[in-house]
Amino acid sequence: MTAVEIRRLCFAVGGRTILQDIDLTIETGTITAVMGMSGSGKTTLLKCMSGLLRPTTGDVMIGGENIAGMRESDIDRVRLRMGHVFQYAALFDSLPVFENVAFGLLQHRRMTRRAAGAAVAARLEEVGMAGSEALMPSELSGGMQKRVGLARALAMEPDILFYDEPTSGLDPVIARTIDDLITETRSRRRVTSVVVSHDLGSAFRIADRVVMIHAGRKVAEGTPIEIAASRQPDVAAFVRAGGVAKETT
Repeated sequence: MTAVEIRRLCFAVGGRTILQDIDLTIETGTITAVMGMSGSGKTTLLKCMSGLLRPTTGDVMIGGENIAGMRESDIDRVRLRMGHVFQYAALFDSLPVFENVAFGLLQHRRMTRRAAGAAVAARLEEVGMAGSEALMPSELSGGMQKRVGLARALAMEPDILFYDEPTSGLDPVIARTIDDLITETRSRRRVTSVVVSHDLGSAFRIADRVVMIHAGRKVAEGTPIEIAASRQPDVAAFVRAGGVAKETT
């Protein structure tokens, strides 16, 4: 079953083309890593998938619904089936962990605080942050903040999870725990995951499929083994450099 299907997607802003002619199919329950160098367009692609940006042309099918041309109110309905884990966690600095994780439950699901409390406790335990409800974001390490960000996303019981650079800025040990959380979440919940990353090691550990974006175009797609063996010049250069290759003109 298909969770996300992108057809002939293009995105341009200010006369500059960011993405061009992207076609992509993501199957339900899989982990897809979208990789590329800085400025390649991978985060823009993620935002188009999640409805945060509207493509200039093309289709974005989420569970069979085309969100590319939807009214904002209809996109909001589809977004309730999605969860987002942002690069820097994007927690509300002035709110404790409980309020951060419960935010969607209270605002969109209209849960009572008592019911939300039980859901928050369960999600925090799931990501290894049990008992942290009263802590402020400033009291958390970067890895802990990302765990809370994942708990907030999971609280809404999403069908699809979008991760933007989930291991960015973390030391290798903590990054590995985040990788493990992503794979464990998929196994427990059968959730479809799309992970934007430039961390080659992380992507190859967790992904079923890897999509390579270069200069706004999809240049390769395959299993981690297939991508590692690719002879496509841009892909091979990225792999050789361990994911930190510089773009050439």
